[in-house]
Amino acid sequence: MNRWKLAAVVVALMPGYGITGPTTSAAIAQTAEDPARYRAEFFGKLSQALAGQRDVQIVGDRFVIQSEVLFQSGAAVIQPGGEKLLAIVARQLVEFSARIPKSANWVLQVEGHTDSTPISNSLYPSNWELSSARAIAVVKYLNSIGVPNERLVAASYSQYQPLSSIDRARNRRIELKFTNR
Repeated sequence: MNRWKLAAVVVALMPGYGITGPTTSAAIAQTAEDPARYRAEFFGKLSQALAGQRDVQIVGDRFVIQSEVLFQSGAAVIQPGGEKLLAIVARQLVEFSARIPKSANWVLQVEGHTDSTPISNSLYPSNWELSSARAIAVVKYLNSIGVPNERLVAASYSQYQPLSSIDRARNRRIELKFTNR
């Protein structure tokens, strides 16, 4: 082994470099600030704040809001009752996020879902556009209440992630997921 290769191996093994250095330190710090640490607490607080709300439930690691609570059929404009519900979510998120380290790598992913009934009109040529527009409307509303844009993601699943093969109404929903960026 020539001296340059030997020097590279020695440096890689030194504390603060290579194998045991910044890469490992960054991984340990990232684990300590993993959003999973905060997800359960945030969802617990949100559950308390939304207690008694119809058509809102926790399914696994996400909050599920039935579309009818937020939108009229085939539309992506948030109704006043939906604004009230989302204002509760935004206030809880803004308050809770103040306790999360700034370096934590988290976002609130807002997912739009539709049922399998095809839509085709001048605004929404398909369910993709409708589910996208709804997710974006929720993201914009949460931002208007104070949730920073860099902590929001809009995702669209159209009809391709159904909750039920029998009850189409269950498939029309917005899901909120506290996750990694």
